[in-house]
Amino acid sequence: MDVYHALQHGIPFEATAHGVIERPEITDEHRGHPDAIAVVRTSGSTGTPKQTLLTASALAASAEATAQRIGGQGQWLLAVGTQYVAGLAVVSRSVQAGTVPVTIDPGFTPAEFVAGTNQLDHEFTAVSLVPTQMLRLLDDNAAIIALQSFSAILVGGAAIPQRITETANRYGLNLYRTYGMSETCGGCVYDGIPLPGVTVDTVQYNGVGRLRITGPMVAAGYFDDPEMTATHFHDGAYLTDDYGAVNNGVVEIHGRLDDVINTGGIKVSAAKIQQVLQRWVPEAFVTGVPDDEWGDRVAAVVTGDTSEEILADAVRSALGAPAVPKTWLRLETLPMLENGKPDRITLTKWLIKE
Repeated sequence: MDVYHALQHGIPFEATAHGVIERPEITDEHRGHPDAIAVVRTSGSTGTPKQTLLTASALAASAEATAQRIGGQGQWLLAVGTQYVAGLAVVSRSVQAGTVPVTIDPGFTPAEFVAGTNQLDHEFTAVSLVPTQMLRLLDDNAAIIALQSFSAILVGGAAIPQRITETANRYGLNLYRTYGMSETCGGCVYDGIPLPGVTVDTVQYNGVGRLRITGPMVAAGYFDDPEMTATHFHDGAYLTDDYGAVNNGVVEIHGRLDDVINTGGIKVSAAKIQQVLQRWVPEAFVTGVPDDEWGDRVAAVVTGDTSEEILADAVRSALGAPAVPKTWLRLETLPMLENGKPDRITLTKWLIKE
């Protein structure tokens, strides 16, 4: 049994890196949800394991809203693992469209991406990628030509470097910057605009606006965890762990709640510092680490050859002196999780030792 078969036939399941397993217990009304069809584990970047319960109706609503936003249904190139919500969503959209996705290994080379693209035979084609994959493709001319053939390219799952947006505009790529999570069946905000049926507002939390998402694609909760479910889910809404703002209907993602660094009594945003650094270096990661003098000190991991002096000046100019990292670590490349996100736990441990 594969994910496509399970979704087609309504078999409750969980996709893993090693295959699909049936999970009939997730429909238990006391531990799960009677309409659950899939469970997605989210232990990724924070290390806190959760089993998100997705219903068939939520996945269908997500697929329908996505088709409305990108202008059609068709055939997908499946380039992310189905154990993650991005890959599961691709299969769900394919089932709804009545097409079969072409699958390539998530660790594909540009040549493998081109070969997979050439197997697509529908007039409307789409692909979902994480930023790390997209950056790899933008360094290859043949891959760029392949990307130009797609009706829609969804990029999300992590902070999107400005280089991706600039290069997409230069080559006329049909790029959509997506924001969402397992608890919303994947992306539910495209280019800052919520998908049809989705509402995003903010709830004040420690002086910042915590993002709340309401819509038919919101998950049913967490399996066998009523306390966590009650904390995040209420009346069809999901209270995220991200903070931001909604201005004139446009959603601005400022970062994660645990990315707010209180250094010397001043709050700075790790996400905003990271965005500044990514204008100068290929990859960057920023966090706060414990410090006897500052409470937390700003620490950064960067790749590339740009000097720390230039990077510090750029951060100081954009965000002020308190945001300048006091600890720097330079690597050839950032360690990544299988879902394409930086390994926050490992990177933070390395920074604490610096």
